[in-house]
Amino acid sequence: METTKGFVMGAALTIASAMALPAHAVFIGNIQGGTDFPQGAVSFADVVESYSPPVAGPSAPHQGSFNALGLPNYVGVNSCASQAACTFVSLGAGGSIVVRFVNNLLTGSNSDAADLWIFEVGPAIEDTFVDISTDGITWNPVGKVTGSTAGVDIDFFGFGSGSSFAYVRLTDDLNEGGTGSGGTAGADIDAVGAISTIRVDVVPEPATLGLLGLGLLALVRVRRRIG
Repeated sequence: METTKGFVMGAALTIASAMALPAHAVFIGNIQGGTDFPQGAVSFADVVESYSPPVAGPSAPHQGSFNALGLPNYVGVNSCASQAACTFVSLGAGGSIVVRFVNNLLTGSNSDAADLWIFEVGPAIEDTFVDISTDGITWNPVGKVTGSTAGVDIDFFGFGSGSSFAYVRLTDDLNEGGTGSGGTAGADIDAVGAISTIRVDVVPEPATLGLLGLGLLALVRVRRRIG
């Protein structure tokens, strides 16, 4: 009986361990740079909650807010014929965008490593204020990125691995860029990725499903023997 119990416990632990296996870090970036994302493509923002360019803002082809979602894909083309042909969204001078993570949450790392990566693209370096929120209502400022691809350490602002955030707000620094207008006025956002993140949509990979099936089959056999 003790041997049987030990076998059952071992099978259960095997299943649990298999389902908890971390993903391998993947280097993700565009032509201007990138970094390692432990959870891969799932790390990037999924939904645009709001986009607020100024009246004298970017031209229409550069106002495709959906271009701030998913993997970074900027290839160096700055003048776009349409939103669909663009790989980034321009905020306009003083404009902002709020994106949300759906299948993961941004967390701290309990270290001074970057936890959040902002892909701001284009030839001009334009500063962007960064705020994070759990509910999209109460916002916590976590500094500013100074153009190009840049990371933010949210631990520096008091948010460790026990903190989690679904929303990121990016606001163009009006004082840095002035009140100018133009096709790509303001910060140009290609992607927003959570380097330190927890998955909330974990689906076992095929290999994990195989281990799960074997574990369950073993448990069924043991139960039959006991019965």
